[in-house]
Amino acid sequence: MKQRIHEMHTPKGWGLMGLMGSIMIIAVPLLNILPSSESFFYIPDYLVTLFGKILCYALVALALDLVWGYTGILSLGHGLFFALGGYAMGMHLMRNIGTEGVYKSALPDFMVFLDWKELPWYWHGFDKFPFAMLMVILVPGVLAWVFGFFAFRSRIKGVYFAIVTQALTFAAMLLFFRNNTGFGGNNGLTDFKRILGFSLQDPSTKLGLYVLTGLVLIIFYIFARFIVTSKLGRIIRAIRDAENRVIFSGYDAFKFKLFIWTLSAVVCGIAGALYVPQVGIINPSEMQPSNSIEIVIWVAIGGRGTLLGPILGAIVVNGAKSWFTVAYPEFWLYFLGGLFVLVTVFLPRGLIGILSQKNKEPLRGRT
Repeated sequence: MKQRIHEMHTPKGWGLMGLMGSIMIIAVPLLNILPSSESFFYIPDYLVTLFGKILCYALVALALDLVWGYTGILSLGHGLFFALGGYAMGMHLMRNIGTEGVYKSALPDFMVFLDWKELPWYWHGFDKFPFAMLMVILVPGVLAWVFGFFAFRSRIKGVYFAIVTQALTFAAMLLFFRNNTGFGGNNGLTDFKRILGFSLQDPSTKLGLYVLTGLVLIIFYIFARFIVTSKLGRIIRAIRDAENRVIFSGYDAFKFKLFIWTLSAVVCGIAGALYVPQVGIINPSEMQPSNSIEIVIWVAIGGRGTLLGPILGAIVVNGAKSWFTVAYPEFWLYFLGGLFVLVTVFLPRGLIGILSQKNKEPLRGRT
């Protein structure tokens, strides 16, 4: 099935992006620090944390757009890469707790509770921040590369690829739910104390993490924009539209797909690492297939193949989710499903299509 998609990088579009970036990086921190808590313009600390979480989701949506919107590879397993980056960060934060846990042991509390006698080998090194950050990149990156190598080499594509990625994240979720794997089982990793010496309970630390997340999102957006406007971007769009023609033209589509797939997974891992210290927990529920499906919905609602659209979709959907799950929790899934149907039927270009001036000569994409 063909879907018309477009890019939004007109002067109006760049102006909108500049406005969004200014609000993220400048306005929110100032409105959290300067006004009194009684002021109408005051943004409380809990909203800063919520905004930071949503920006992490926006980063994931942007990463998926490179794979799905521009390369035509529908993944239903990106939640796994997000969770793996989160677990790598969570393991570092757990090691930094030291003897301040409930059991006053050098081992994480859940290991003491389960009568573990020593730290598993794969936990060593996570007490060092550089090592943990390396694992944030390597673990999802290597897994994605290995999986993509065999999947793309076998020419698995379309709905079959989507099903296999969903099976992968489901299998990982079942593995992490087991207590004997050493990742906290059902409860996951939580009760973090500090990061790089800064207390995670301090509002200024939360604000700093929020600003860092916004900067990472902007940097990756610029990098993604560079990719899609380069020769590489033209090739991956050609792979999306007619892979066989790309192969017949002498290009190795396998290598291009593997690179974009691995890059997308690494960015999801970074998003997960930024998410965990802000939210304060990581558990196997982040790997459940429904989370990965929801990421696809963010991209579709915002407008796939546009870079800015998935960011907008993640912000709108998760903002609505935060309100609905408090005010009308029983109606949230109905609202999400209805929004997805309405956008698909009446706004095939997504929400970003409403703001775009480029209504002619759209790109053609394959689901």
